[in-house]
Amino acid sequence: MTYLSVNLNKIALIRNSRGGHLPSVTRAAEICLEAGADGITVHPRPDQRHIRYSDVDALKAMLKVELNIEGNPFNRTFLEVVRRVRPAQCTFVPDAPAQLTSDHGWNLELDAMRLRPVIQELSRLGIRISLFVDPAPPSMAAARALGAQRVELYTGPYAKEFGSGRTEGALAQYAATAQAALDAGLEVNAGHDLNQENLGPFLDQVPGVAEVSIGHALITEALEDGLSATVRRYAEICHRSR
Repeated sequence: MTYLSVNLNKIALIRNSRGGHLPSVTRAAEICLEAGADGITVHPRPDQRHIRYSDVDALKAMLKVELNIEGNPFNRTFLEVVRRVRPAQCTFVPDAPAQLTSDHGWNLELDAMRLRPVIQELSRLGIRISLFVDPAPPSMAAARALGAQRVELYTGPYAKEFGSGRTEGALAQYAATAQAALDAGLEVNAGHDLNQENLGPFLDQVPGVAEVSIGHALITEALEDGLSATVRRYAEICHRSR
């Protein structure tokens, strides 16, 4: 079974566009969990344009499921928040400060020297470390050698190919990468641009996906169908996956 972690960034973005406290990030988390989500993901940016650092503290205080915090570990404030909150999982993403959204994985050859000590430090705090990576089988052994416990496969290219009706080559690359990760002793996560149409075929073909984190598509679909109903449908896809 694949776990579903709902990314709440877009809930916070709507709140921040108006000010105040509505819609509530914590209430949205409660609704998602009641509807079958297995965890919650947030990706606070340095400018706090959606998830605020205070949201991270509030979610940690009320959640009884896994909290996954995404971000660039070389941002000092982000790292301080992770140390304080100690989420179940921290996903390292190589985002620039003003980047609109994640669009590539780590270059593990170039970034290894900087990543290794941060991975070691947070692992000692009991935090599971996942590295956001492009689908490249040879990189999986390098990710494990750095001390990561998981990788998150960046699925943007797959989603783009799915929309064009060309998925065979992309799925083969992701399947090979996931298998290489499993062979190296890593667990496999996935995320970015996954939706109700492309998620099932991805999970059917890519082995051993432990968790997907989904936000933008899920919240967009929830505007039409409601948050509870949309989360339930995603949970059904994940929980029936092979």
